[in-house]
This record gives sequence, C-alpha cells and structure tokens, in this order.
Amino acid sequence: MNEWIKKQTESIKGFWAKWSIVQKAIFGGIILAAIIALVVMLRVSSAPSAEPVFNVVIDENVRDEMVVHLQNEGIKASVSADGKLVVPDSRTAQRARSSLLLAGLQPSTNNPYEIFNVSAWAKTDFHNEKEWKDAMERLVKRQVESLQDVRIAYVMLTAPEKTLFASEQEPVTAGVTVYAQPGSDILQSKKKIKSLVNLISKSVEGLKPENITIVDGTTSEAVNDFEGMEASERVDITAKEQKLVQKLEAQYSSRVFEALSSIFKNRINRVSVKIDMDMSKEQSQATIYSPIVFEEDNPDTPFNDSVKKDSLILSSETVTKSWQGTEYTPEGPGGTEGQTPAVYGDMQNVVGRMEETGVKQNNVVNRKDVQKEESPQIKAITVSVNIDGVWSKKYDEKGNVVINKNKKIEREYTPVSEEDLASAKDLVIKAVNSDKEHVSVTNIAVDHQEEFDAEDESYLRKENTRKTTLYSLAGIAFLLLAFIIFRFINREIERRKRLREEEILRKQQAAREAALWEARDQGVEVQMSVEERKRTELQENAIAMAKEHPEDVAMLIRTWLMEE
Repeated sequence: MNEWIKKQTESIKGFWAKWSIVQKAIFGGIILAAIIALVVMLRVSSAPSAEPVFNVVIDENVRDEMVVHLQNEGIKASVSADGKLVVPDSRTAQRARSSLLLAGLQPSTNNPYEIFNVSAWAKTDFHNEKEWKDAMERLVKRQVESLQDVRIAYVMLTAPEKTLFASEQEPVTAGVTVYAQPGSDILQSKKKIKSLVNLISKSVEGLKPENITIVDGTTSEAVNDFEGMEASERVDITAKEQKLVQKLEAQYSSRVFEALSSIFKNRINRVSVKIDMDMSKEQSQATIYSPIVFEEDNPDTPFNDSVKKDSLILSSETVTKSWQGTEYTPEGPGGTEGQTPAVYGDMQNVVGRMEETGVKQNNVVNRKDVQKEESPQIKAITVSVNIDGVWSKKYDEKGNVVINKNKKIEREYTPVSEEDLASAKDLVIKAVNSDKEHVSVTNIAVDHQEEFDAEDESYLRKENTRKTTLYSLAGIAFLLLAFIIFRFINREIERRKRLREEEILRKQQAAREAALWEARDQGVEVQMSVEERKRTELQENAIAMAKEHPEDVAMLIRTWLMEE
C-alpha cells in the first residue's frame, strides 16, 4: 500500500514538473473556485430559514409600518418574495408578534391562532373545546412571557357554552398571574398594564378587556383595577407636570445665558428661572368685532395707509310722510265701504300739519366667534441674573505687576455700570418674553479668592523660575567669559614663551653659523655633530619644499596655527 502511494505521489510530482506555469495557474484557479463554491454552499445550507410573523400577505403600508416598528425594537425583519413579513427564527417571530400586538399593529385578515387549531377524526366537540382552551392558554402564556418585563405567567381561560340567544351568552373571561422581572414596572405603570390587557384581549377571540383580570404574583393583588389607581395617576401626572416645568426652566435659563454670555463672557455666574405654570384647563369664548378693510396696508410706506370702515351698508330704506290741513275725501255711494286709507281716514276733519321723515339702514360688521381651550398656560416667568464685575491687576510705572506684602497680586474691582445692567435687563425681558416686575439683574461681586490664590501661586512660581533661569544663564555666561579670557591669556603666555624660545634658538643658530663662517674663513676644518647635520638637512629640505610647493607649505602652516 505504501509503495502504491509512493508511486502515485511520484507520478503526480512528475506531471506537476512537466506542466507549464500557465497550466499550474489554471489548476490552482480551479481548486480555489471549488473551495469557494463549497464554502458558499455550506454557508447557504447552514443559514437559518426565515419564519413568517403572520401567515398572510399584509397590506404594503401596514407592512412598512411593522418593519419600522420591529427595527426600532431591535428585531431584524424583512419582506419575503411572496409579500410576507419574515424574521430569522420562530422565537424571534413570537417576540415580533407580541411586540406588534402590543403596539396595535395587526393585520385585519390574520388569525394568529390557527397553528393551534389541530383537529382529527374521531374527536368529540368536548375534546375540540378542551384543546381550543388549552391552545389559547398556551398561546397567551407564550405571548405574555415573550415580553422582556415578564419573568413567568400563568393563564386561566373560561369559555362558556354557546347559547341560542346572544343576550343570554356568558362572556369569555381570563385570569392571568404575572411575575415581573426584577426592577421592572410593568405591574405599576398604567400604560404598560393597558398594553398587556390589549395584548391578551387580542390573543383570544371574544375576550373583552373588561373581562380580564391581571394579578401580581408577588402581592396577589389585581393590577388592572384602574378605579383604585386614581391617586397613583395623580402622582404620575404631577411628576410629569414638574418635569415639563423643569424642562422649560432649563430652556429659558439656557436662552438667557446664551444671550448674555456673548456680551459679558464668563462673568455670568448665576441664572435662575422660575416658571409659574397653570396646569388646569381653561375654556374661553368671545365674540370679536373688527372693522372692514377696504384697502390693505402698503408695506413699502413708513406709515399705515390702509382704508378701513366700521361697517358696510347691506340695505337701506327711506320713509317720508307729509300732511297739512283738512280736505274732503269722497267716500263713494252710501252704504258702501270707503276707499280712503286708514292712515288718512284718521286724519279727516283734523286741523294741523305733520311731517315724518326716516331712514332704515342695515349695516354689516366683521364678527368672529372665538372659543379656546388652554392647558397648560404660563402665568409668569421670574428670572434673576447676577453679573460679576471686572477684576484687573495693578501695574507699577515700569509695567510690572504690583505684589503686596503678603506675596499676593494686587487687583482692582470695577463694577458693572447701571446702564449696562438696564440694557441686560431689557435683553433678558425680550429673551424670555416677561415683564420688568419679574426680571432682576444684579451686580454682586463674586468671591474669586481660590482662583486668585492659584493664579498668584502660578505667577510667583513662573517669576521664580524665570529669575532662576536668568541667574543661571548669567552665571553660565560669566563662566564662559572667564574661560575665554583664561584661554586667551594662556595662549598669549604660550605664544610669548614660544617666541622667546624661538628667539633663543634663532640666536644660538646665528651664533653657530657665525662661528662656522668664522672658522671657515680662518681655514679651520669644522666637524658638525650628527644632530646639527640632521637639523641642517631638515632645514634645507624644508626650504626646498617651500620653494617647490609653496601652497602646500602655506596650508600646513595654517593648519598648525589653527591647532595652536
């Protein structure tokens, strides 16, 4: 077996060696593509199957609203190809279904309990009703326990037998015992209790909210008896009102601080806003009469050029009557009714003069009936602001900071002028829309002693550091100057010593040469010592070198001088 494996390995190696680089690259690409396809196939096959939340096709608008709600709840939801709302697994589907039912988002055509409707042959109605009741209890229990605030729940449903007449039909009732998670307020919050009642009533067909009893498992008390929760609701409403007032006070404080900080910088050390708010509901009804505008005001003109009238004539009637003296009005034949009008008949045989003139006119005016309901309403806004003055350091004639005997910087306080305080008050009044009586802007000096002490300590430390550094630099400069002077004097002494030695050598050389020349002139044969002969040779060689290469010799002498 081993020999066969060796033969196969050697044959593969032989084929591999015979292949070209292109063939090897193609083979490697095929192997890599096969590995990638295998990984993708494993990932796809191992991916969880999508679970529908509701087994019906939901309206597109409702479905989009459901998807947004589930995403806000942290549940990953999508829409399948057949238009159903799906989630990754069944557990997530149960949680999503509970969340949607709590929010009141449920398709009208959906029956979420059909998965429990298990029927078979050879079953009586009693068994079907019993299974329906058990299925409903399991479903409600699962729905309630899927909530994050619920630790465990027990459900008991009662489904009376159906009667012939609807008026005699007993209602479906439910008793639910709930054990909340530690730290949860699901059994104290009225909003959450109502949501829980809504969830349970939507989970069972024919179950109404008034027939549901939710009991706290730890205290054995009914929590959905809202008639006894009025005091708790009043406390919650009061807390919400206080939060609203605090939020408004914070907004107004921020508005005042921003308005003043751009002018007085960091000198605004306190801004206090107190809002007196009326939380009661007020209804007002009024009738407003306004003039009729015939021509609107032209905004381009600096004055109001609108044309208004108090009323508009709708209809008018003019009545004029005049009568003077008596006159004979024929009555007609005897025994017949006269033709004289009653007004003139009364005036017959009356001596006198009468005139009657009148005008009846119906006018139209602008009338508007206003009915308002206000709650809550801000009654007054009280603002108090304190602005600190300016603290400035004192300087002497030379421009240095003045330090007193206690090693502290002397400062001078400049208060805010009355004009600036009045301007700041007007600015605050306009910023919060209040009146002068409820706004106070003061100028009280703020204690900055700790800040000044820290600043003084830092300033004195910097001054001491600066002086120490200055003295150190002066000492170093003095030492450098002394070293330079000492070096200069030492070089001068060495130079003079060298010149004196050179002068002595020069004199000795001159005396020696003079003696040699004198002996040569006298014909005396002089014998030079070995040292003198070497010195003479070196001197002659140096002279010859200087004549032949004067630049090199000059460079050598310059180097010697720089080294000295």
